[in-house]
Amino acid sequence: MKQHNHRLPAEWEATDAVLMAWPHADTDWEYMLDEVRRCYAAIIAAIVPRARVILIGPEEPDESYLPMGPARDNVIFIHMPTNDTWTRDYGPVTTERTDSDGESRRMVFKDFKFNGWGLKFASDLDNLATSHLYDTGLLNGDRDNQLNTVLEGGSIECDGRGTLLTTASCLLSPNRNGAWSRAQIEEYLKEQFGLDRVLWLDNGELDGDDTDGHIDTLARFAPEGDIIFHDSCAHQDDPHYGPLQAMRRELEALRTAEGRPYHLVELPIPDPVCDPESGERLPATYANFLYLNGAVLLPVYGQPMNDLEAKMTLARWLPGYEIIPVNCLALVRQHGSLHCATMQLPQGSII
Repeated sequence: MKQHNHRLPAEWEATDAVLMAWPHADTDWEYMLDEVRRCYAAIIAAIVPRARVILIGPEEPDESYLPMGPARDNVIFIHMPTNDTWTRDYGPVTTERTDSDGESRRMVFKDFKFNGWGLKFASDLDNLATSHLYDTGLLNGDRDNQLNTVLEGGSIECDGRGTLLTTASCLLSPNRNGAWSRAQIEEYLKEQFGLDRVLWLDNGELDGDDTDGHIDTLARFAPEGDIIFHDSCAHQDDPHYGPLQAMRRELEALRTAEGRPYHLVELPIPDPVCDPESGERLPATYANFLYLNGAVLLPVYGQPMNDLEAKMTLARWLPGYEIIPVNCLALVRQHGSLHCATMQLPQGSII
Protein backbone atom coordinates (compact mmCIF):
# COMPACT_ATOMS: atom_id res chain seq x y z
CA MET A 1 0.00 0.00 0.00
CA LYS A 2 1.37 3.40 -1.02
CA GLN A 3 2.36 5.72 1.81
CA HIS A 4 0.70 9.14 1.71
CA ASN A 5 1.37 12.29 3.72
CA HIS A 6 -2.22 13.45 3.30
CA ARG A 7 -5.66 11.94 3.47
CA LEU A 8 -9.34 12.75 3.24
CA PRO A 9 -10.89 12.16 6.67
CA ALA A 10 -14.11 10.22 6.93
CA GLU A 11 -17.21 12.23 7.75
CA TRP A 12 -17.73 10.38 11.04
CA GLU A 13 -14.41 11.60 12.41
CA ALA A 14 -14.44 14.50 14.86
CA THR A 15 -15.93 17.69 13.41
CA ASP A 16 -15.29 21.30 14.45
CA ALA A 17 -18.09 22.94 12.47
CA VAL A 18 -20.62 22.51 9.68
CA LEU A 19 -20.80 24.98 6.80
CA MET A 20 -24.29 26.03 5.66
CA ALA A 21 -25.69 28.86 3.52
CA TRP A 22 -28.76 30.81 4.60
CA PRO A 23 -31.59 30.89 2.00
CA HIS A 24 -32.38 34.37 0.68
CA ALA A 25 -34.79 36.00 -1.74
CA ASP A 26 -32.35 35.95 -4.68
CA THR A 27 -32.19 32.15 -4.66
CA ASP A 28 -34.61 29.60 -6.09
CA TRP A 29 -36.12 29.47 -2.59
CA GLU A 30 -37.81 32.87 -2.99
CA TYR A 31 -41.30 31.40 -3.51
CA MET A 32 -41.17 29.38 -0.26
CA LEU A 33 -38.59 31.29 1.74
CA ASP A 34 -40.06 31.07 5.24
CA GLU A 35 -40.81 27.36 4.86
CA VAL A 36 -37.29 26.44 3.83
CA ARG A 37 -35.75 28.76 6.42
CA ARG A 38 -37.64 26.85 9.10
CA CYS A 39 -36.18 23.64 7.72
CA TYR A 40 -32.69 25.16 7.87
CA ALA A 41 -33.41 26.33 11.41
CA ALA A 42 -34.27 22.74 12.39
CA ILE A 43 -31.00 21.46 10.92
CA ILE A 44 -29.03 24.19 12.72
CA ALA A 45 -30.79 23.36 16.00
CA ALA A 46 -29.74 19.70 15.59
CA ILE A 47 -26.11 20.65 14.88
CA VAL A 48 -25.29 23.28 17.50
CA PRO A 49 -25.31 21.01 20.58
CA ARG A 50 -22.57 19.02 18.82
CA ALA A 51 -20.60 21.47 16.65
CA ARG A 52 -20.52 25.03 15.46
CA VAL A 53 -22.41 26.19 12.38
CA ILE A 54 -20.61 28.50 9.96
CA LEU A 55 -23.50 30.21 8.21
CA ILE A 56 -22.82 32.20 5.05
CA GLY A 57 -24.98 34.41 2.88
CA PRO A 58 -25.80 38.02 1.99
CA GLU A 59 -28.55 38.28 4.61
CA GLU A 60 -28.17 37.42 8.28
CA PRO A 61 -31.01 35.29 9.66
CA ASP A 62 -33.63 36.82 11.88
CA GLU A 63 -33.19 35.80 15.53
CA SER A 64 -36.46 33.86 15.39
CA TYR A 65 -34.76 31.22 13.23
CA LEU A 66 -31.77 30.74 15.54
CA PRO A 67 -31.48 28.53 18.64
CA MET A 68 -32.04 30.10 22.02
CA GLY A 69 -29.65 30.14 24.96
CA PRO A 70 -25.94 29.27 24.96
CA ALA A 71 -26.28 27.21 21.75
CA ARG A 72 -26.82 30.47 19.89
CA ASP A 73 -23.10 31.21 20.34
CA ASN A 74 -22.31 28.17 18.21
CA VAL A 75 -23.70 29.92 15.10
CA ILE A 76 -21.17 32.12 13.32
CA PHE A 77 -22.55 34.21 10.45
CA ILE A 78 -20.25 35.36 7.65
CA HIS A 79 -21.56 37.87 5.15
CA MET A 80 -20.91 36.91 1.51
CA PRO A 81 -22.90 36.67 -1.74
CA THR A 82 -24.29 33.26 -2.77
CA ASN A 83 -26.28 31.87 -5.68
CA ASP A 84 -27.78 29.01 -3.71
CA THR A 85 -27.51 26.98 -0.52
CA TRP A 86 -25.89 23.63 -1.42
CA THR A 87 -22.61 23.98 0.47
CA ARG A 88 -21.82 20.27 0.16
CA ASP A 89 -20.93 20.93 -3.44
CA TYR A 90 -19.14 24.26 -3.29
CA GLY A 91 -17.68 24.35 0.21
CA PRO A 92 -14.09 23.29 0.95
CA VAL A 93 -13.23 19.60 0.84
CA THR A 94 -10.89 19.36 3.81
CA THR A 95 -7.88 17.07 3.80
CA GLU A 96 -5.31 16.41 6.50
CA ARG A 97 -1.59 16.71 5.77
CA THR A 98 0.97 15.05 8.03
CA ASP A 99 4.41 16.62 8.19
CA SER A 100 7.65 14.69 7.80
CA ASP A 101 7.83 13.90 11.51
CA GLY A 102 4.69 11.81 11.08
CA GLU A 103 2.91 13.59 13.91
CA SER A 104 2.29 17.26 13.07
CA ARG A 105 -1.03 17.74 11.28
CA ARG A 106 -2.23 20.63 9.17
CA MET A 107 -5.56 20.99 7.43
CA VAL A 108 -5.69 21.71 3.70
CA PHE A 109 -8.88 23.20 2.25
CA LYS A 110 -9.32 21.99 -1.31
CA ASP A 111 -11.05 24.64 -3.41
CA PHE A 112 -12.44 22.89 -6.49
CA LYS A 113 -14.42 24.53 -9.25
CA PHE A 114 -18.21 24.39 -8.90
CA ASN A 115 -20.04 24.89 -12.19
CA GLY A 116 -23.66 24.36 -11.19
CA TRP A 117 -23.68 20.56 -11.62
CA GLY A 118 -22.47 20.58 -15.18
CA LEU A 119 -23.58 24.09 -16.26
CA LYS A 120 -27.21 23.59 -15.24
CA PHE A 121 -27.49 26.56 -12.87
CA ALA A 122 -25.74 29.84 -12.06
CA SER A 123 -22.73 29.27 -9.83
CA ASP A 124 -20.43 32.28 -10.14
CA LEU A 125 -20.94 33.42 -6.54
CA ASP A 126 -20.98 29.97 -4.99
CA ASN A 127 -17.74 29.12 -6.78
CA LEU A 128 -16.02 31.89 -4.79
CA ALA A 129 -17.40 30.85 -1.39
CA THR A 130 -14.41 28.77 -0.30
CA SER A 131 -11.88 31.51 -1.11
CA HIS A 132 -14.08 34.12 0.63
CA LEU A 133 -14.34 31.88 3.69
CA TYR A 134 -10.60 31.33 3.77
CA ASP A 135 -9.95 35.08 3.49
CA THR A 136 -11.88 35.68 6.73
CA GLY A 137 -9.06 34.02 8.68
CA LEU A 138 -11.48 31.60 10.33
CA LEU A 139 -10.01 28.50 8.69
CA ASN A 140 -6.94 26.99 10.32
CA GLY A 141 -4.76 25.64 7.54
CA ASP A 142 -3.90 26.15 3.90
CA ARG A 143 -6.14 26.77 0.90
CA ASP A 144 -5.30 24.61 -2.11
CA ASN A 145 -6.50 26.25 -5.33
CA GLN A 146 -7.88 23.51 -7.57
CA LEU A 147 -10.24 25.76 -9.51
CA ASN A 148 -9.13 24.28 -12.83
CA THR A 149 -10.98 21.08 -11.92
CA VAL A 150 -14.71 20.61 -11.33
CA LEU A 151 -15.52 18.45 -8.31
CA GLU A 152 -18.51 18.50 -5.96
CA GLY A 153 -18.36 17.26 -2.39
CA GLY A 154 -21.54 15.24 -2.82
CA SER A 155 -19.95 13.23 -5.62
CA ILE A 156 -17.38 11.51 -3.40
CA GLU A 157 -17.67 9.22 -0.37
CA CYS A 158 -14.51 8.30 1.56
CA ASP A 159 -13.90 5.82 4.38
CA GLY A 160 -10.90 7.75 5.78
CA ARG A 161 -8.69 4.71 5.14
CA GLY A 162 -7.78 5.33 1.52
CA THR A 163 -10.90 4.11 -0.29
CA LEU A 164 -13.25 6.45 -2.18
CA LEU A 165 -16.62 5.55 -3.72
CA THR A 166 -18.11 7.55 -6.60
CA THR A 167 -20.34 7.36 -9.68
CA ALA A 168 -19.33 7.38 -13.33
CA SER A 169 -22.47 9.26 -14.37
CA CYS A 170 -21.34 12.32 -12.40
CA LEU A 171 -17.55 12.34 -12.59
CA LEU A 172 -17.45 11.40 -16.27
CA SER A 173 -20.03 14.02 -17.24
CA PRO A 174 -18.57 15.94 -20.22
CA ASN A 175 -19.94 19.22 -18.82
CA ARG A 176 -17.63 18.95 -15.84
CA ASN A 177 -14.11 18.06 -16.91
CA GLY A 178 -14.46 17.67 -20.65
CA ALA A 179 -12.77 14.65 -22.13
CA TRP A 180 -10.99 13.43 -19.01
CA SER A 181 -11.00 9.63 -18.99
CA ARG A 182 -11.93 7.47 -16.04
CA ALA A 183 -8.24 6.63 -15.56
CA GLN A 184 -7.26 10.32 -15.55
CA ILE A 185 -9.94 11.24 -13.03
CA GLU A 186 -9.05 8.30 -10.82
CA GLU A 187 -5.38 9.28 -10.78
CA TYR A 188 -6.32 12.88 -9.97
CA LEU A 189 -8.53 11.77 -7.06
CA LYS A 190 -5.78 9.57 -5.67
CA GLU A 191 -3.31 12.44 -5.84
CA GLN A 192 -5.63 15.00 -4.25
CA PHE A 193 -6.90 12.83 -1.40
CA GLY A 194 -4.07 10.39 -0.67
CA LEU A 195 -6.12 7.42 -1.85
CA ASP A 196 -5.19 3.82 -2.50
CA ARG A 197 -8.40 2.90 -4.32
CA VAL A 198 -11.31 4.45 -6.19
CA LEU A 199 -14.46 2.35 -6.47
CA TRP A 200 -16.88 3.24 -9.26
CA LEU A 201 -20.60 2.66 -9.68
CA ASP A 202 -22.07 2.71 -13.18
CA ASN A 203 -25.69 2.28 -12.07
CA GLY A 204 -28.11 3.98 -9.71
CA GLU A 205 -30.21 7.06 -10.21
CA LEU A 206 -33.12 8.92 -8.64
CA ASP A 207 -35.88 10.73 -10.51
CA GLY A 208 -35.58 14.49 -10.18
CA ASP A 209 -31.84 14.42 -9.43
CA ASP A 210 -29.98 17.44 -10.85
CA THR A 211 -26.51 16.16 -9.94
CA ASP A 212 -26.09 13.31 -12.46
CA GLY A 213 -26.06 10.77 -9.66
CA HIS A 214 -24.20 12.05 -6.62
CA ILE A 215 -23.01 9.17 -4.47
CA ASP A 216 -24.38 10.82 -1.30
CA THR A 217 -27.91 10.19 -2.58
CA LEU A 218 -27.23 6.51 -3.28
CA ALA A 219 -24.64 4.76 -1.08
CA ARG A 220 -22.66 5.61 2.07
CA PHE A 221 -19.84 4.03 4.05
CA ALA A 222 -20.10 3.25 7.76
CA PRO A 223 -17.37 3.58 10.42
CA GLU A 224 -16.82 -0.17 10.79
CA GLY A 225 -15.08 -0.19 7.40
CA ASP A 226 -16.93 -3.03 5.72
CA ILE A 227 -20.52 -1.72 5.70
CA ILE A 228 -22.23 0.22 2.92
CA PHE A 229 -25.70 1.67 3.36
CA HIS A 230 -27.53 1.93 0.04
CA ASP A 231 -30.88 2.87 -1.46
CA SER A 232 -33.21 -0.05 -2.11
CA CYS A 233 -36.56 -0.21 -3.90
CA ALA A 234 -38.89 -3.15 -3.26
CA HIS A 235 -41.59 -2.26 -5.80
CA GLN A 236 -40.97 -3.61 -9.30
CA ASP A 237 -43.35 -1.08 -10.86
CA ASP A 238 -41.29 1.81 -9.48
CA PRO A 239 -38.89 3.28 -12.09
CA HIS A 240 -36.14 3.18 -9.47
CA TYR A 241 -36.34 -0.58 -9.11
CA GLY A 242 -34.17 -1.57 -12.09
CA PRO A 243 -31.37 0.99 -11.62
CA LEU A 244 -31.12 0.33 -7.88
CA GLN A 245 -31.08 -3.45 -8.41
CA ALA A 246 -28.24 -3.00 -10.89
CA MET A 247 -26.42 -0.80 -8.38
CA ARG A 248 -26.87 -3.49 -5.72
CA ARG A 249 -25.22 -6.04 -7.99
CA GLU A 250 -22.27 -3.69 -8.49
CA LEU A 251 -21.96 -3.17 -4.73
CA GLU A 252 -21.98 -6.94 -4.21
CA ALA A 253 -18.96 -7.22 -6.50
CA LEU A 254 -16.91 -4.64 -4.60
CA ARG A 255 -14.30 -5.72 -2.07
CA THR A 256 -12.76 -4.04 0.96
CA ALA A 257 -9.06 -3.20 0.99
CA GLU A 258 -8.57 -6.56 2.75
CA GLY A 259 -10.34 -8.40 -0.10
CA ARG A 260 -13.62 -9.15 1.68
CA PRO A 261 -17.12 -8.41 0.36
CA TYR A 262 -18.83 -5.39 1.86
CA HIS A 263 -21.79 -5.95 4.14
CA LEU A 264 -24.64 -4.23 2.32
CA VAL A 265 -27.43 -2.64 4.36
CA GLU A 266 -30.59 -1.56 2.55
CA LEU A 267 -32.23 1.78 3.22
CA PRO A 268 -35.76 2.07 1.85
CA ILE A 269 -36.42 4.80 -0.64
CA PRO A 270 -39.36 6.94 0.46
CA ASP A 271 -42.70 6.60 -1.27
CA PRO A 272 -42.84 9.09 -4.16
CA VAL A 273 -42.43 12.67 -2.95
CA CYS A 274 -43.72 15.01 -5.66
CA ASP A 275 -43.60 18.74 -6.13
CA PRO A 276 -47.05 20.04 -5.12
CA GLU A 277 -47.09 22.48 -8.04
CA SER A 278 -45.55 20.59 -10.97
CA GLY A 279 -46.23 17.02 -9.86
CA GLU A 280 -42.58 16.17 -10.63
CA ARG A 281 -41.09 13.40 -8.52
CA LEU A 282 -38.35 14.66 -6.22
CA PRO A 283 -35.13 12.80 -5.27
CA ALA A 284 -36.02 12.03 -1.67
CA THR A 285 -33.51 9.62 -0.12
CA TYR A 286 -32.54 8.53 3.37
CA ALA A 287 -28.93 8.02 2.24
CA ASN A 288 -28.47 11.81 2.35
CA PHE A 289 -27.73 11.78 6.09
CA LEU A 290 -24.92 13.59 7.94
CA TYR A 291 -22.52 11.99 10.42
CA LEU A 292 -21.77 14.48 13.20
CA ASN A 293 -19.76 13.79 16.38
CA GLY A 294 -21.51 10.62 17.52
CA ALA A 295 -24.85 11.44 15.92
CA VAL A 296 -26.48 10.97 12.54
CA LEU A 297 -28.80 13.68 11.24
CA LEU A 298 -31.33 11.77 9.14
CA PRO A 299 -33.59 13.49 6.59
CA VAL A 300 -37.18 12.30 6.87
CA TYR A 301 -40.18 13.04 4.69
CA GLY A 302 -43.39 12.78 6.71
CA GLN A 303 -43.82 9.07 5.98
CA PRO A 304 -44.07 7.46 9.44
CA MET A 305 -43.39 3.85 8.45
CA ASN A 306 -40.56 4.53 5.99
CA ASP A 307 -39.03 7.21 8.21
CA LEU A 308 -39.05 4.83 11.17
CA GLU A 309 -37.58 1.97 9.14
CA ALA A 310 -34.71 4.19 7.98
CA LYS A 311 -34.07 5.40 11.53
CA MET A 312 -34.15 1.88 13.02
CA THR A 313 -31.86 0.53 10.29
CA LEU A 314 -29.22 3.14 11.02
CA ALA A 315 -29.63 2.64 14.77
CA ARG A 316 -29.09 -1.10 14.40
CA TRP A 317 -25.90 -0.80 12.37
CA LEU A 318 -24.50 2.28 14.09
CA PRO A 319 -24.59 1.36 17.78
CA GLY A 320 -23.61 4.24 19.98
CA TYR A 321 -24.80 6.86 17.48
CA GLU A 322 -27.80 9.03 18.23
CA ILE A 323 -30.09 9.04 15.18
CA ILE A 324 -31.79 12.44 14.88
CA PRO A 325 -34.60 12.76 12.30
CA VAL A 326 -35.05 16.16 10.63
CA ASN A 327 -38.04 16.79 8.39
CA CYS A 328 -36.65 17.75 4.97
CA LEU A 329 -39.83 17.90 2.89
CA ALA A 330 -39.16 21.58 2.26
CA LEU A 331 -35.52 21.02 1.35
CA VAL A 332 -36.21 18.36 -1.26
CA ARG A 333 -38.44 20.80 -3.18
CA GLN A 334 -35.22 22.09 -4.77
CA HIS A 335 -33.93 18.56 -5.44
CA GLY A 336 -31.53 18.21 -2.51
CA SER A 337 -31.65 17.13 1.11
CA LEU A 338 -29.82 17.38 4.42
CA HIS A 339 -26.35 16.20 3.42
CA CYS A 340 -26.43 18.39 0.30
CA ALA A 341 -27.05 21.47 2.47
CA THR A 342 -24.15 20.84 4.87
CA MET A 343 -20.37 20.47 4.66
CA GLN A 344 -18.37 19.29 7.66
CA LEU A 345 -15.11 20.98 8.68
CA PRO A 346 -13.05 18.36 10.54
CA GLN A 347 -11.44 18.84 13.92
CA GLY A 348 -8.58 21.31 13.66
CA SER A 349 -10.18 23.27 10.81
CA ILE A 350 -11.40 26.29 12.77
CA ILE A 351 -9.34 28.90 14.60
